[in-house]
Parts: sequence; C-alpha cells; structure tokens
Amino acid sequence: MSDTRVLSLLSRIAEADSIDEAWALATDHFADLGFQRANYGFTRFRHVKTIGDPDDALFLSTCDAEYTKRYFRGGFYARTPVFRWAERNSGACTWKWVKEAFDAGRLSNDEMEAVRQNVAMGVTAGICVSFPEVSSRSKGALGLIADVGLSHEDVEAIFDAQKDAILAVAHMMHLTIVHLPQLSRHRALSPRQREALEWVADGKTTQDVALLMGVSPAMVEKHLRLAREALAVETTAQAVAKGALLNMIFQRLPEVAQAAR
Repeated sequence: MSDTRVLSLLSRIAEADSIDEAWALATDHFADLGFQRANYGFTRFRHVKTIGDPDDALFLSTCDAEYTKRYFRGGFYARTPVFRWAERNSGACTWKWVKEAFDAGRLSNDEMEAVRQNVAMGVTAGICVSFPEVSSRSKGALGLIADVGLSHEDVEAIFDAQKDAILAVAHMMHLTIVHLPQLSRHRALSPRQREALEWVADGKTTQDVALLMGVSPAMVEKHLRLAREALAVETTAQAVAKGALLNMIFQRLPEVAQAAR
C-alpha cells in the first residue's frame, strides 16, 4: 500500500464513529497483508496479576466463533507466551522467538502446551503489538495471526517491508478505540441512566437532577441504582468514574453521530 493510501486509511480510522468501524478498517488492511485473523484486547482495570473483571475488558477478534470463545472467555490467551510478552513489554515483535524458545525448551509447561494447541488449530506464525499506556491500570495488545501457509520467515519478510504501515494502522486503531464508547450488553446504560450520571458528574443534587430531567427524585434514584448495577459498582461516585473510564457518559454515541451527518 502506498504512503498516500496509508494516510487516507489512518484518517478514516481516526474519524470512525464506532469501535466496530475502526476495527473493521484496520483488520481489512491487515488481511490484505496476510493476516486475516486478528485478536485485540484492552482493559482499564488491570491488577498486578489479572486483567480485572473480563466484563470490563474489550475483546475483538476476526477469528471464528469457536476459537474466539476459547481464546478470550476460556482464558486461553493468558497461557500463551505472546500474552506474557505483551503484558511485560511495549512495542512489536514477530512470533519467531516463540518457536525458538519452544524448540529450546525455555517456555513454561503451560506455555508449551498452549503453543501445541495453537499449532493444532493452524495458529503458528504472527505479529504482536503491545501498546504503551499512560495508566498503570490500562493495557492493550493486538495479535495478528499469519494466514495458513505463511511461515515465520514469510512473516519476518512482511514485517520488515510493512512495519511502519502496520504499526501506524495498529496504533491509530487503538487510540481511536480507547476514545470511543465501549458499548456492551454486560455494561449497557439506558439513555436516562446515562443522563442521570452526567448530571451527577456535573455536581447536581438528586433534587436538581429531578427538575432537570422532569421526573421525581425517586425516579432519579432508580435510574442511578440501575446504573450502579449495570456497571457493577456500589456507589454513584464509582458509577460516574467507571462510566467516564469506559467512555459511556458525555459521549456522542454512534447512532447520534451518524444522524448528524
């Protein structure tokens, strides 16, 4: 892809109205390079040894449903040597070192078994991008799985030739995604719940919010209670903080942005 086309793609990703749109634009580019399968994960709630509640993390994949369910929900990702590398580093690498470490017996038993299982499913070579984060609680990474038939040497050659474009598209995708509303069935807020949280974030009292929303104080309390339950927190202050972290309040949602065009 020419520099002009890469710049055009970066602009389109930056202007994406939804996470799905940014993801689709980037993964279409990666597929053209020989990586039709891609996995992405991002959390703002990382602890020392865990990524936090999986329902608070964002997982995206172009792999088939069976592999995606196993990889993310089954926790398979946490046993792979690439995950260990991404967790401890920022930058990019191919997976050639995994094969070398496997052949030399330098991986843990869990990692060795994870490599064997991946190979059995046609997941052998690839590229990992681990994004730098400004928060110690945040972490995002992208895994590009080489198409069947591509060797580690093939991936090395692709990465050498396309590294700047791959990293530019990956970073733009990541930066766009983390600033868009993270909408999911696990953490969904209704428009009224979102509005109530936004007024509270502006320092309004329950009575103020009731007047502004044209409802009773009891109804405001109900909206806030349901928002706390949806976000799995105990206090309204926590709900405001978490809603802001997940870009679920004070945001132009995709359907609103589309209507404005």
